[in-house]
Amino acid sequence: MLNLKPSLIKTKENILQVHSIESFGTHDGPGIRMIVFLQGCKLKCLYCHNPDSIATSGGKEYDVEELVQMALKMKPYFGKRGGVTVSGGEPLLQSKALVPFFKRLKEEGIHTNIDTNGRILNHFSKELLDDYTDLVMLDIKHMTEDGYEALTGKRNKDTALNFAKYREASGKKMWLRYVLIPEITNKPELLHAMGEYFKDFETIEKIEIQPYHKLGIHKWEALGWDYELKDARENTEEELQAAVSILKNYFKEVRVN
Repeated sequence: MLNLKPSLIKTKENILQVHSIESFGTHDGPGIRMIVFLQGCKLKCLYCHNPDSIATSGGKEYDVEELVQMALKMKPYFGKRGGVTVSGGEPLLQSKALVPFFKRLKEEGIHTNIDTNGRILNHFSKELLDDYTDLVMLDIKHMTEDGYEALTGKRNKDTALNFAKYREASGKKMWLRYVLIPEITNKPELLHAMGEYFKDFETIEKIEIQPYHKLGIHKWEALGWDYELKDARENTEEELQAAVSILKNYFKEVRVN
């Protein structure tokens, strides 16, 4: 009989369904980071550049300790600011297994970050956020209900706003992220509305503008899906700077990714 260490015995509680892993990422949180993209998302954002991560089935199974060991090998490169970011898909769909993963990372002195759409706030995600998550990057999709549904395929934009309120109440750090799509999300009234809503939040360190791009179109085509934003154009430099100018009235730091 094999004598496996308890941490290496695979159970549903310590298995994560992983879409892909990126080493030495620099655009998903502070410093140099290992980025774990999890499989599964309940939204279908029109601009998603990883549409193959939407299905809740699939991905590759990883025991959390396997991922911890990968992170430890990278730790010398993290420095004082880097660490591990979990993205997706929507990572909080797998909150139950993320709890032991992040707990182990914190035991090893590794900075933890979640990139989320903020639609899941249950017992496991609250434990994860409150006890083991150093930073949350919250994706704000749209500031109107109809716009949110048109972009994501789901209603109830307030789930993300309520999530933000929960994080704010915890006093723990948060960044906002916003995809800037010309004529769709890049409207002055939407930028002002977002700024007005969040201007008094003390935990928000910065907002990151994500310029719209079409790098994921080939993945949509490979899945046999229609990419509805094929006619949308990328932002001009003037549009990006205009958005920055507006948001600087409300946030401590505005960055274009």
